[in-house]
Amino acid sequence: MDLNVVLPLLSSVLAFAFAAMVGDQWIRRRQPYQLVWTIGLVWFGIAAGTEFLGAAFGWSEPLYRTWYLVGAVWVAGWLGLGTAYLLAKTRFGYAFAASILLAGLFTFLTDQRYHYPDSGAAPLLYFLVGLAVASGAVALTIFRDERWAHLAGVVVVAGTAVSAVMMLTVQLPAPGFAVDPATGVPTGELFPGYLRLLTPFFNITGAFLLVLGALYSAYIFMPKRRVIRYSLDTSQGVGRFGASLLIAPIAIVVNLLASLPGAVVALLSGRLSSRVPATILIAVGGLIPAITDGLNRFGTTSAFLVGQLLGIGFLFVGFLASIEVFSDIRLPFTRIVLVRRDLAAMPDSVDSPPG
Repeated sequence: MDLNVVLPLLSSVLAFAFAAMVGDQWIRRRQPYQLVWTIGLVWFGIAAGTEFLGAAFGWSEPLYRTWYLVGAVWVAGWLGLGTAYLLAKTRFGYAFAASILLAGLFTFLTDQRYHYPDSGAAPLLYFLVGLAVASGAVALTIFRDERWAHLAGVVVVAGTAVSAVMMLTVQLPAPGFAVDPATGVPTGELFPGYLRLLTPFFNITGAFLLVLGALYSAYIFMPKRRVIRYSLDTSQGVGRFGASLLIAPIAIVVNLLASLPGAVVALLSGRLSSRVPATILIAVGGLIPAITDGLNRFGTTSAFLVGQLLGIGFLFVGFLASIEVFSDIRLPFTRIVLVRRDLAAMPDSVDSPPG
C-alpha cells in the first residue's frame, strides 16, 4: 500500500467532510468565521486531493499548479482568517499585527538568505505590506475597532486574487512539475521567487493566527492564575500602555503555563469549559502542518503527508470536542441528527465556537 496515495486521500476526504459540517453550521447560524473556515477547509481538501491524484495517476502541470496555489498559498491564510473573524471583538488584533509583521520580515530575510531567482522587488514589497497592515491593525485594536478583522480579510482576499493571476501567467520549464525523487512529494522549486515568497508570507500569518487564536481561547476559558499582571486599558497613559503592550505576550505565556495545573484539576472534576481541550487540540492541529510544511519548503519532505493528515485530524477532533461548535451533529444540509448532546449537563453552554 503506497502511503503517498493513502495519506493524501484520507486528508482530502476528512477535509471535505469537515468543510461540509462547518458549511452546514454557517447555513444555520450565518457567522462570517464559519463561512471563511468552510472555504479554507475546501482549499485543504482540494490541495490534498491533488497530492492523491498526482501520486496515484501521475503529476501534470495543471495539477502541480493547482497544488501549489491552493495548498501552499491559500489554505493557511483562509483558516487563519476564520480565527481573526471569530476573535474580531477581542484584542487579538495585536496578535494578527505581530503575525503579519513577522511574516513580512521572515519573507524578506528568506530571500536575502536563499536569493530565489526572479524575486525582484517582491521581498521588500511583501515586508512593506506586512508593516503597513500591522500598523493599521494595531491602530484599530487600540480603539477596540473590530474592523481589524476586515483588514485581515482584505489582505487574504487580495492575496488570493493576486496569486491566482501570478499562477495563470507564470511560465514553467518542462515537464511543468517537480517532485522529490526520494519521497515522491511535490516541491515548489519550479516557481519564480516572487511566487514562492508568497508562501511564507501567508502561511506564517495564517498558522500563527490559527495556533495563537486557539491558545488564546484556551487561556480565556480556563481557570487562570495571574503570575504577571498587565492592563491594556488605553486610559492609563501612553507610557504605561506601551509597556503593558510589550509585556502582554510574555505575561500571557507565563500565566497560561501557570494555569495548566488548575485546568487539569478542573478537567478531572468535570468543571473545565469544553472550549479548553477543544482549542488545545485545534492549536496542535495548526502547529503540526505548519512545521512539516516549513520542512518541505526547505527540502525535507518525508514528514509532509503525515503532518498534513495529523493536522486536519486534530483540527477535526478539536472542533467536534467543542459543544459550542456542534451541540448536535447532523448529516450536513439535512435535518437528520446523528448525535445530540445534552448541553445542560456540560460545564458551559454558549453559542460561538472556539478560536
